Amino acid sequence: MALKHKATAPHDSVQSALRVLETVTRHGSGVTTAGLAREARLPATRLAPLLRMLLREGYIEQTADGTYTAGESLSRLGSAHHRDEALREKLQRTLDGLRDSIGAAVYISRYVDGEVRVTDFAAGPRTPAVNEWVDFRSSAHASAIGKSLLTQLDVSGRRDHLARHKMARLTSRTITNERVLLNRLAAQPATVPVLDLQEYAVGTVCAAVPITAGSSVGCLALSLPVEHAHRLREAADTLNRGAGRVLLSLAI
Repeated sequence: MALKHKATAPHDSVQSALRVLETVTRHGSGVTTAGLAREARLPATRLAPLLRMLLREGYIEQTADGTYTAGESLSRLGSAHHRDEALREKLQRTLDGLRDSIGAAVYISRYVDGEVRVTDFAAGPRTPAVNEWVDFRSSAHASAIGKSLLTQLDVSGRRDHLARHKMARLTSRTITNERVLLNRLAAQPATVPVLDLQEYAVGTVCAAVPITAGSSVGCLALSLPVEHAHRLREAADTLNRGAGRVLLSLAI
């Protein structure tokens, strides 16, 4: 199975953010904006939003004289003793913040050893998680999570998955024709969220965007009760904008 590589805005932003963090780390006493732009090879228009995001996430701090130094989040990650715990905590805080800003439960899913796995999520009383009434491993054809992951595989990888998992009809909206599904997956733009409009479960709508790093296939998703379906497009756009923060937490 091969991956269908697609360049995405979140991936590009993460690569740029990592260059900024590497530059900050090299300058223990602080580095100016001009120095960052020069060493990270980033124009001011690209650097400014990255700095705002890194400041907000606690990866860098700005001193009184305007230079940038490593922030608390980056310092904790630099400690081998606390690294794994710090990574988990940082990722969960990022997901919690995204959940609160969108007003929806959010999920991270990966395609591992030929199967769909939800590895992390953030939900709450006002943002309930979707009821997994059918195992996500068996419902990739119907869920936004599954379809987003499948779009990142090549055609043979998609066919292999569908050959191992029968396309059962979960709701009246579920696609059960393999040719129709494969055509839709092939036509899905890389930068446009995949939607699930009650295909997996009656009463729930979902959206997912890819967060692929290297050879790892993954996605970031959200779910909403159907009574909030009118918010889905806006929520999906916010999810897409927040994908870079999540991918950075995974890649750092």
